[in-house]
Amino acid sequence: MLKEKDIIAKCLKKDRVAQRRLYDLYKNQWYTVCLRYASQRENANDILQNALIKIYDKINQYDAELGKFSSWSYKIVLNECYSYHRKQVSQLSEVEIKDDVDMTTNDVTPIDKLSAEELIRLVQKLPNGYRAVFNMYAVEGYSHKEIASKLGISEGTSKSQYFKAKKILKEKVEYLINYRVYEKV
Repeated sequence: MLKEKDIIAKCLKKDRVAQRRLYDLYKNQWYTVCLRYASQRENANDILQNALIKIYDKINQYDAELGKFSSWSYKIVLNECYSYHRKQVSQLSEVEIKDDVDMTTNDVTPIDKLSAEELIRLVQKLPNGYRAVFNMYAVEGYSHKEIASKLGISEGTSKSQYFKAKKILKEKVEYLINYRVYEKV
């Protein structure tokens, strides 16, 4: 069994078998990220394909002394997700925050009762802008200022889309929880 560093060394030589082994090592991690940002599996597949091309093309830039390969490749996949989203957003009009929208909520959601797969499906169903902002803020930990910069939107739009995404997800989660309870009764 080859170690990761040996597989990477072979990938540097464009070895297709090694590239496949590397893909097999990380495909679940990479694909899960793509699914969080894409509305459909086909889009997630496209994002992953583009990310793989970049990973293999830039693998010579990876430096094991600066960090783990998993972290380095994860950033490439994330950047490809952001690029995909920017293309989608450029086709949509920007939704600005309204003055009368209350941006705070203290509601506790029963989200922990859902499986990871159910949660990913719910996030996938969010509109493009809401989905990207939700992932970047809630999952990746970016600030609204950073999100605005990366996606080319205003900070207010980022906050508004995050608030609306949370509201939509909360309603869908509550519906699922209530539906399950009803089904069991």
